[in-house]
Amino acid sequence: MGSEMNYGNKGGNAKKGKILQLVSFNLGNEEFAVDILIVQEINRMIEVTKVPNAPDFIEGIIDLRGKVIPIVDLRSRLGMPQKEYDVHTRIIVVEIDSNIIGFIVDSVSEVLRIDESITEPPPSAVAGIDSDFITAVGKLDGRLLILLDLGRILSDKETEALKDVAA
Repeated sequence: MGSEMNYGNKGGNAKKGKILQLVSFNLGNEEFAVDILIVQEINRMIEVTKVPNAPDFIEGIIDLRGKVIPIVDLRSRLGMPQKEYDVHTRIIVVEIDSNIIGFIVDSVSEVLRIDESITEPPPSAVAGIDSDFITAVGKLDGRLLILLDLGRILSDKETEALKDVAA
């Protein structure tokens, strides 16, 4: 991962690392990103139907073109303080291990293409979030971008609970 020496970097011809394509979003003052390949769509916040006895991190379910999708409040899942939803709130719909899940985020920023060489392994705790969920931290134009692995955010047991909620 970026251990090659790049000599003679004239005109940007130096050998670069793998290009990461990401969707970036915000939770509070932190900027996060996920691999664009798992993102199916990004929707404005809509009414979420509460599900009795659902785990705390599950906000509820929505009907997305005839398919029932469980919705996870990412702030809650990451132990961040709650915030009222507003016009910027979005639901990022992703597919993880054949499961379709929506994650509520404060806002979606942009689609990014970054060179893997500008990322570093995460420190043990970033922004108070367990580093097990974080694949890397990118340094981009003076800002830090926290790359999340949404597949690790939920345990196998929690993923099963999501299937039960959406059934």
